[in-house]
Amino acid sequence: MYSFSLEEGTIAVKVARRVIESTVLNEDPGEMDIPERFKEPGGVFTTINRYPSRDLRGCIGYSEPVMPIILAIIRSAKAAATQDPRFSPVKKEELDRIVVEVSLLTSPKPLKASNPDEYPQKIKIGEHGLIVQMDGRGGLLLPQVPVELEWNSYEFLNNLCMKAGLPSKCWRTGKAKLFTFTAEVFEERTPRGKVVRKEL
Repeated sequence: MYSFSLEEGTIAVKVARRVIESTVLNEDPGEMDIPERFKEPGGVFTTINRYPSRDLRGCIGYSEPVMPIILAIIRSAKAAATQDPRFSPVKKEELDRIVVEVSLLTSPKPLKASNPDEYPQKIKIGEHGLIVQMDGRGGLLLPQVPVELEWNSYEFLNNLCMKAGLPSKCWRTGKAKLFTFTAEVFEERTPRGKVVRKEL
């Protein structure tokens, strides 16, 4: 059961693309028609991938519904292009060689278990994204990541902890707080091309 239509997902990706290009080119993105529901709060991540390799080029977002969806798309798109600390800002000559992906998130929910060893069995690969919080650090991995990298739930948890700058087995300590969320993901098939729903 999908919450967002393909039309809404297409608009989300096209808005993100326009924001990325206008930011890189230092232009005004202009007026954009948006669905009424994009005025509601929601979590959003914008991912930029190289084309055709699909290697990551930038990914920034908001896991909590702290602002309207449209504002989260705009801010995450701009940040993914210019502020991801893992990459240099996207350059003008790259715009024809990137594809844009937008993930629309549900609110995070605590992952509950009677002991940490049960966590892997409670994670559904291809459905759950994960968040870890411990010792003032935090990390997030979108649900498409373990699918694309062919991780099992143990590898998903280990890499989540490392993403947060924590020991890979921190989820086993009982001190880490874990949260799950789901996402509907929409992506360009080719640069500025058709937008499709990404089936996980």
